[in-house]
Amino acid sequence: MTPAAGFPGTWRPNTASTVALFEQLRLHVIHLADNGSLPPGTRLPAVRALAEALDVAPHTVARAYKQLEAAGVVATRGRNGTVVCARDERLGGLSAAAAAYAAAAKAQGATFAEAVKLLAAAYDVP
Repeated sequence: MTPAAGFPGTWRPNTASTVALFEQLRLHVIHLADNGSLPPGTRLPAVRALAEALDVAPHTVARAYKQLEAAGVVATRGRNGTVVCARDERLGGLSAAAAAYAAAAKAQGATFAEAVKLLAAAYDVP
């Protein structure tokens, strides 16, 4: 596991935004993981250290980390800290959910196009 070099860098949550601070952090980590700036195996800073660096409450960072872990973006490994997961690992749960959705749609007689339309509506895609 390699430590996150310079994370979070100059990035800071926007306190004037209507988006919650933990959500801003969560989205930022996902973006960095997706674009390769935080490669798999990268160790994120400890909750208290990152909270201090971002000038936010530790609960804010802990909540973001908890949601990132639930989504499979990161994994908490006890004393080894919180590390970024490989994209394949992250999408495993999503793949299972997609298979369950497809099975449910087929069982109810929905066409592929109807199933996609429902998914797009749920995803807020116009």
